[in-house]
Amino acid sequence: MDRIKRIIRDNGGLFVALAVAAALKAALLAMNVVPFNADEAVVALMARHILQGERPVFFYGQAYLGSLDAWLIAGAFALFGPSVAAARVVQSLLYLGTIATTYALGLKIFADRWAATAAALLLAIPTVLVTLYTTATLGGYGETLLIGNGLLLWAVRLRGSAGATPGVRSTVEWLLFGALAGFGFWGFGLLGVYLLPIAVALIAPNSYREDTKGAKFLLVFLRVLRAFAVKHLSAIIGFALGSAPWWWAAASGGAAALSELGGSAIAGASAHGPLGNIALHLFSLVVLGLPVIAGLRPPWGVTWLALPLWPLALPLFFGAAGWAAHVARRDWKKAMLFGVGLTALGAFVLTPFGADPSGRYFLPLAAPLALFTGDLLRRVWSERPRWAIALLAGLIVFNLWGTLQSARAFPPGLTTQFDAVAQVDQRDLPAVIDFLRTHGETRGYTNYWVEFPMAFLSNEQLLYSAALPYHPNFSYTRRDDRYPPYAAAVAASSRAAYVTTRHPALDDRLRAQFPALGVTFSETTLGDFHIFYGLSRKVTPAELDLSPQP
Repeated sequence: MDRIKRIIRDNGGLFVALAVAAALKAALLAMNVVPFNADEAVVALMARHILQGERPVFFYGQAYLGSLDAWLIAGAFALFGPSVAAARVVQSLLYLGTIATTYALGLKIFADRWAATAAALLLAIPTVLVTLYTTATLGGYGETLLIGNGLLLWAVRLRGSAGATPGVRSTVEWLLFGALAGFGFWGFGLLGVYLLPIAVALIAPNSYREDTKGAKFLLVFLRVLRAFAVKHLSAIIGFALGSAPWWWAAASGGAAALSELGGSAIAGASAHGPLGNIALHLFSLVVLGLPVIAGLRPPWGVTWLALPLWPLALPLFFGAAGWAAHVARRDWKKAMLFGVGLTALGAFVLTPFGADPSGRYFLPLAAPLALFTGDLLRRVWSERPRWAIALLAGLIVFNLWGTLQSARAFPPGLTTQFDAVAQVDQRDLPAVIDFLRTHGETRGYTNYWVEFPMAFLSNEQLLYSAALPYHPNFSYTRRDDRYPPYAAAVAASSRAAYVTTRHPALDDRLRAQFPALGVTFSETTLGDFHIFYGLSRKVTPAELDLSPQP
C-alpha cells in the first residue's frame, strides 16, 4: 500500500493529465461536435462484421491500413454493443496510453519529472489536430502513436544491452520487439517514421571501453558482430512475423499493397512530376502544415485559432523546435526522438502523402514536440519557476481555446473532412434514415459520405451503393464504392432511391433525366440531404449521364 501511495505521489502530474484528457474527451463527445463521417463508419462496420465472422486484413477497398483498429473496436462492441460511443471510447483509451507512454519517455530520455509532467499536460489538452484524430478514428492513428511510443521506450532499453553477449532471454526480447514493430507496421505504415530513427539508433554501436590494441581488437570486433547479427536478425525475423498479414496481402494482391503503402492512393499524388511534387509538398508544409502542427488553424480550414495568444504560442513552437535540434546533437536518445519528427516531415515532402493537406500525417510529431517543449520549459524553470509555469499554462489555454473555438463553429465542428463539399451535416442523417425506412427505400444509390454512416446507424437495414459523384465537377472514382456486398444488395433489389448531398447540379441532372427515361418520382430535402424516392421503376446510374463536366 505504501508503494502504491508513493507511486501516486511521485507521478501525480501524470494522473492529473490523464484525468484532464479523459474529461476533455468526454466533454467533446457529450457536446456531439465531432461528426461521425464515412471513414470512421467503415471502421465501425468492419468491427461489426468481425463479430459476425468476417476477417478483413485491411481497411475496406484498399491494400494498406490494417484492420487492427477494427479488431479493437470489435472488442468494445462485444462488451458494450455496437455504437459510435463505443468506437470512440477505444480511441480515448488509446490516447490515454499515448499520454502515459509520453510521460515515461520524458523520464527515460530527459530524466526529469518536471519535463515529463509538462509534456503529459500539453498532450492532455493538445492542438486541434491531435484532439480531432485521437477522438474520431480513421483506422489506425491512435494505435500508431501508442505503438510508436512503446517502441521508442523499448529501444532505449535494448540499446543499453546492445553490446552484451546474446543469450536466450535477450534474443527473445529482440524477437518480440521486432514483432511489435511489424504488427504496428501492418496496422499503419505511418509507423515507419518511428522505425527509421529507431533502427539507426539500434544499429549505431555503443562506445566500448575494452582495450582494443593488438589481438584484443579482433576479439572485441567479433563479439560485437555476433551480438549485432543475433539480436538484429532476431528483430528482423520478429518484424516479418508481426507484419505477416501485410506480406500475405502483398503476395496475393500484387503491387497494390506496396504502391498504396507509398501513397499512390492519395488524390492528386502525382500530378506535377517528381520535382514539381516535392516543391508543392514543401510549400504545403510551410504554408499549411506548420500552422496546423502549431495549432494556429484546424486541419479542415484556414480559420485562425486563438489569435490573441499567437505571440505566446509561436515563439514557444519555434523555440521548442530549435531546442530539439540543439540537444539532439549531444544525446542519442534525444536524437532518436528528434529523428521521428524529421522523418515525418521528410516523408511528407518526398512522398505522395504530401498531397494531403489535412495535417493528419503530422500526428507523430505530437509526443516529441510536447517532450522538447517540456524540456525547454524545464530549463526556464531552473532559473524562473513562475515564468515556466505561466508559459506552460498559457500554451495549454491556447490549445483549449482553439479546440473550443472549433467546437462552437458547428457545422462542421471538429471534422475529419478537409474538402468543404464533404462536410455534410450528419445531424440530419437519423431523420433521413427514418424517412427512407418509412417509404420502404432500403436500397439505392448515394455517395461515399452517406453510404457507410447510414449503413452503420441503420444497423445495415439501409444498404446503398456509393455510385454517385459528390465533387461539384462530377469527378468520381470507383474506389468510393468500396464494399462489394452493399453494391450486390442494391443490384439485387427491384427498386432504388437516390440520396445526394450538397450537389445542386447533380440534383438538376437527376431531375431532368428521370422523366427523359419515362420515370416518375418524388423528392424531398432534409438538411444537407436530398432524396429522390418512389421511382416508378428502378433506374441505375449506368442509365444516366453523370459524366464529369469539362
